[in-house]
Amino acid sequence: MNTSDLHRETRGRPRGGFGRLARLLITLTAGFAVAAIGLGTAAHADTVANDSFANATVISSLPFSTTEDTSQATWDPSDPSGCSSNGSVWFSFTPSSDMTIRADVSGSNYPYMGVSAWTGTQGSLNLVDCGNYYQGGKVTISATAGTTYYFMAAACCGDGGNGGGNLRLSVSQILPPGNDDFTNATSIGGLPFTDREDLSAATVEPGEPVSSCFSTNNTVWYSFTATTTQSITATADQYGAGITAYTGGSLSNLSQLGCEFYSYSQPLTFRAQAGTTYYFQVASWNGSGLRPVTFHLDVAPDPVAQFVYYPSDPSSYDTIQFSDNSYDPARAGFSSRAWDFGDGATSTGEYPTHRYAADGDYTVHLSVTTADGRTASTSQVVQVRMHDVAITKLTVPNSAHVGQTISITVYLQNTHYPETVEVDLSKSVPGGFSQTGSLTESVPVKQAGQTTRFAFSYTVTNDDKATGKITFRADANIRDHRDALPADNELLSTPVKVG
Repeated sequence: MNTSDLHRETRGRPRGGFGRLARLLITLTAGFAVAAIGLGTAAHADTVANDSFANATVISSLPFSTTEDTSQATWDPSDPSGCSSNGSVWFSFTPSSDMTIRADVSGSNYPYMGVSAWTGTQGSLNLVDCGNYYQGGKVTISATAGTTYYFMAAACCGDGGNGGGNLRLSVSQILPPGNDDFTNATSIGGLPFTDREDLSAATVEPGEPVSSCFSTNNTVWYSFTATTTQSITATADQYGAGITAYTGGSLSNLSQLGCEFYSYSQPLTFRAQAGTTYYFQVASWNGSGLRPVTFHLDVAPDPVAQFVYYPSDPSSYDTIQFSDNSYDPARAGFSSRAWDFGDGATSTGEYPTHRYAADGDYTVHLSVTTADGRTASTSQVVQVRMHDVAITKLTVPNSAHVGQTISITVYLQNTHYPETVEVDLSKSVPGGFSQTGSLTESVPVKQAGQTTRFAFSYTVTNDDKATGKITFRADANIRDHRDALPADNELLSTPVKVG
């Protein structure tokens, strides 16, 4: 019953308690209406105006920047998931011309934050790009005139729940770099040279050559006129960025010299001729690398020549294995090698072998040349020495008895260099030998037929009596060198009969 109906019902009746009741009902109804309005106002105050897609904040012009308290921002079931959708807020922008747009989100209360770009309608949105915490919280898109793009800024910690704290969104147009076209190539006056460009809005102009290494997108240009003939090397520091070098006077008559791209961590190195102008096309590869790229051009560093060989203490009996371990910081690679082994022999191989006919100190020289003509060389002295000792005789008694101490003598021959030699003496036991003694002595050089003696003693045991005989074995080892002929470093005695 409304107010007019109530008046009609009471017209003509005595003005008593019932009239007062009617006035009370009218007052209560009005109070409830005011309270309801108040509650609606309070509820509205606790929400975020652009919390939903339908109420997206319209961006009228660029650059645009805003900071919002998203403590009460929520995730709507119609919001797209999978890309920074926790406690989301929405923005929209319709460009009047084709342009490159970057949206960047940040906020002190968002340890993980992101922004995503979409086209379409609510419930049927198409993802254009996603920039979550791992992509730096930003997106860069190529926007088409007349198309409305929606930016959802949110925390990155899953679907559902609220946002938190202040969130700052910046949206701006990225203009092409000044050296976007060949005719506006950045001129390099001297080396070293370093420049950093954002390739996000860079274009490929009509007639621009395509690199043989990769498809070129978002290119910028540099030019360099060499004043001296020398090798130069160009690098780009961003994954997905590539470099192509050309010669020629105009875009229509460029000739490619070479190309490399960062995916293989390979610089571009070549020999620059004095008076020649070289053009460098720096590009993103296959649409990737739409981030700032640092281009660096410098004089190519010298290669480093080095080699190793094995064995490290060769004798005239050894065939030595040499290995070229040279390194080129400019990664151009080596085109040739030249070995001089110091005894008149040479080689051009990467892994040559060589054997020296006699002892001596031989200076081995290696020279290397890179594909672009840089050279380096190194030398090492290879010492060839014949270190060799031999056990010529091992004397023992014919027989012995338990408790008897017997003498065993080892005779060692050395005709080359003074050596420190360790001789180990072992006796036979069931299943093999067991060491019984060891002596280390200096062994001088003596003429053939003359020897150095190693004297051992041994006391016969009951175990020896059980086996009935003892066979002794002597092993000689040069302490500080490798023996060239180790086969004559071991000798067995005649059996000693134990009675």
